[in-house]
Amino acid sequence: MTTSTDYRTTVRINAPADVVYDAVTTTETLSSWWSPVTGSGLIGGHLRFPMVADHKPLLIRVDEATRPTTVRWTVTECTFMEDWVGTQPTFTITPIDNGSCEVTFEHRGLDDELECKDMCSRSWDHFVGTSLRELVEGGPGAPNRSPRDLARRAAEQNG
Repeated sequence: MTTSTDYRTTVRINAPADVVYDAVTTTETLSSWWSPVTGSGLIGGHLRFPMVADHKPLLIRVDEATRPTTVRWTVTECTFMEDWVGTQPTFTITPIDNGSCEVTFEHRGLDDELECKDMCSRSWDHFVGTSLRELVEGGPGAPNRSPRDLARRAAEQNG
């Protein structure tokens, strides 16, 4: 029996499951916690994230969007992180009570075989565990290239 080495984190969030679901399916809210985006976050939609200057946008197909429990994407194009193509970022949202939920985020295919595993894992820890959680709990979020994200990246580089 093999053990999955895919990236996975679980975060308790003090916000209703529907609010978290909206945060991972609406472009306005995705932009507020992860990265600017255009497109549709609903099933069958496509999302375009222009994450890195001088590169084509990260393209994601929305394979599943079941309110309020599941959102599953497939990366279809990623010129700046080619290993991501075919991987599946997946959000499983479990309501705990009327005011909170648990989010398990798994990036299927982001495993120990990929060179970016450590760096990408630290980024997902920040974006899901800090930025998404803080945003849906009423805070500002800390999306890609925001002052807080840049400070985090600088701190990681400086050890």
